[in-house]
Amino acid sequence: MNRKLRMGMVGGGRDALIGPLHRAAAQADGLIELAAGAFSSTRPKSKDSGADFGLSPERVYGVYRDMLRSEAKLPSDKRIDFVSIVTPSNMHYPVAMAALDAGFHVLCETPMTTTVDEAENLERKLEQTGKIFCLTQHHAGYPLVAEARELVKSGKLGTIRRVVVEYPQGWLATRIEARGQKQAAWRTNPRNSGGSCCMSDVGVHAEGLVATITGLTISEICADLTTFVNGRMLEDDGTVLLRYEEGAKGVLWATQVAIGDTSGLRIRVYGDGGTLSWRRSDPNRLSVFNQEGEEEIRTCPPSDVEDATPDVLLPPGHPEVHVAPLARLYRSFAQAVIKSIDEGKTPPPEARGFPGVREGIRSAHFTAAAVASSTSKEKWVSV
Repeated sequence: MNRKLRMGMVGGGRDALIGPLHRAAAQADGLIELAAGAFSSTRPKSKDSGADFGLSPERVYGVYRDMLRSEAKLPSDKRIDFVSIVTPSNMHYPVAMAALDAGFHVLCETPMTTTVDEAENLERKLEQTGKIFCLTQHHAGYPLVAEARELVKSGKLGTIRRVVVEYPQGWLATRIEARGQKQAAWRTNPRNSGGSCCMSDVGVHAEGLVATITGLTISEICADLTTFVNGRMLEDDGTVLLRYEEGAKGVLWATQVAIGDTSGLRIRVYGDGGTLSWRRSDPNRLSVFNQEGEEEIRTCPPSDVEDATPDVLLPPGHPEVHVAPLARLYRSFAQAVIKSIDEGKTPPPEARGFPGVREGIRSAHFTAAAVASSTSKEKWVSV
């Protein structure tokens, strides 16, 4: 292919949190250009956002369905190649389904959907259309997460006994959604987030990190979800005990009311032959301990994506290098789409190198089981 892939973005307009991050990541390697978008739920704001991004007015749309309909009618050398979805969670599923129906590949923010039924419907749609789907679980783009996965796979840690993963945040420690804070307002509203706030927003990232590194399969969970802030409609804290099919045990703690914590994603994996420890606040350092407790520190360069964040301001606790792992996911996705266009066939999921629909289904099952367990007298719920 002798051109850049053309991206259409849904969401991510003015004042959006995640949109600037995705645009910087998408364009970091020179494989993708922003060609069109429906950037907001209001037409004027979408138009203004498109002007901010330097797009022609005719390629900026008021609603995503207009974009998909109009872009699909354009000649192949003009229309977009894929859709990037960076909306509130409840819009991920309808936008993805409509994009696939219109003939476009899809990249989507986590969580993929707000229900298990939606996740499984999306998988069926992908099987019908043969299109490529990427779920942007950001941790999957960190080199030392990939190295940790290879260490476990190689048997370096022996048989996994225990996994401890945590994702503490403190930004929802007060009811800021009542004061009009946009990001808090949609995350704590069941209409936008489904049946969960904390677990669907940050808990799924912790669970996904465990699955990525260990490959373990959850069999049962016991969850204690709590809404600490009075007047809030969804939970803002949760602790989950995990039993894995392979015999390992785990504990997952996710919270958004831990004052003093910003975005502390961390994992420790304990085997009968050793231990590994990684945290996102120091993503280029991986600690590996042998049976004698001796520590080996593995490192990598800060980033292989140069100047990835010149204009992106991330919240506290999200290191600026956070753009680089997302850029790697975009790169792998772009390479798969290019291969599909050049060769006329879709690469199989195992050859793509990025999370997809199966990871999204697993996360949906995890969230649903956590909510069910927390309200059940039996407590232990099968996943």
